[in-house]
Amino acid sequence: MGVVAPNAVGVDAFESALRQGKSGIQFFEESEELNFSCQVGGQPNLTEDDMRVHLPAFYVEKIKNKGILYACVAGIEACKNAGITLNPADMNPDLGMIFGSGALGLDSTIGWVLDTINSGNNRKLGSRMVPQCMNSGAAAYLNQIIGAGFTVQSNSSACITGSEAILQGYQMISLGKVKQMICGSTEGDGRYIWAGFDAMRILVSDSNDRPEFASRPMSNNSVGFVPSGGAGALVLETLENAQERGATIYAEILGGSQNCGGMRNGGSMTAPNSDALVKCIKKTLEDSGIQPDDIDLISGHLTSTKADPLEIANWKKALRLSGENMPLINTPKSMIGHCIAGAGSIESVACVLQLHKGFIHKNINVTEGTIHPEISASIPKEKIIFETLDCDINTIIKANFGFGDLNCSLVFRKFTGP
Repeated sequence: MGVVAPNAVGVDAFESALRQGKSGIQFFEESEELNFSCQVGGQPNLTEDDMRVHLPAFYVEKIKNKGILYACVAGIEACKNAGITLNPADMNPDLGMIFGSGALGLDSTIGWVLDTINSGNNRKLGSRMVPQCMNSGAAAYLNQIIGAGFTVQSNSSACITGSEAILQGYQMISLGKVKQMICGSTEGDGRYIWAGFDAMRILVSDSNDRPEFASRPMSNNSVGFVPSGGAGALVLETLENAQERGATIYAEILGGSQNCGGMRNGGSMTAPNSDALVKCIKKTLEDSGIQPDDIDLISGHLTSTKADPLEIANWKKALRLSGENMPLINTPKSMIGHCIAGAGSIESVACVLQLHKGFIHKNINVTEGTIHPEISASIPKEKIIFETLDCDINTIIKANFGFGDLNCSLVFRKFTGP
């Protein structure tokens, strides 16, 4: 695994941040100067030293697109962690990649491109402008170092991009098409991508003076999500291949599913068709061969908006559980905000860490007394984690839901070995 998140860079630091409930949300003077209603956000503290540990000097000095840099650092960490040879002499036909993004061309560094074009100096753009703006740029730059010879794809499906990439990689391996897949997603940050969300009035607007409190999923006083950037990456492979290599196996994927509500029956560009969402979760259970009461933890999408109570209601309907039978529930978004296309992969790294290391991270900014009343009326308050628990858990179901009425969920299980 590899991760670049607003509250930590690197898997070990990310685990520590999750355990502590460390927030990565901060105030941005630039957003204030631009008159944004939401002036807080999550931006990974990716230093030049961090980049030089993983990346060639050329990347550090020449690549400006932060979404690409986040992807490359997370992807290279995952490959090193998995024992995959970097910069091989030849391409590896047994290795593929699906690394998605949302709006790579709206990275904060696009400003210099626009200024250069508008001033009539387009010849000064250089040869790197196009690959840094195209949606497949993150996968392409990452693969220059990795040399994957199977399919190298860049999916883009709004907020389900990361979980979709993992599901599609899992499916390719399950079908016997390839032995290993690097799966992940990334999103840049800053004025150009955040401005559109701010104009939609779906971002938090009441916490500019207290950024760490801005993201509060499942709370009765949440008013919008916190925009963030970052990337996550996981290396998937067949059990036989991993054992043959002597690789560390952190968890196994039992199955998953994705669908679209068609923007019908309550679904829209921004709202879910609950029937489709429920069907997606049920299909995930069927594909994974598990029962609802096998699940120890729900890693929800839970963006800190008015949609949180509806999501909990849909989980309850899909699992057909109630009361004490409901699984525990958490989401990293209280600490890192909503990383848009990067969310699913970063949150999946969090799921695998919890399984492998034996803990359930807390939800910050929500207490027993501030749970949304519709949620507390639907499930016991004890199912929402207020303090990090050290405990063995075996099965996590993870879901993301995105603009365009898109749904995707996965089931991760602790690996105990044959």
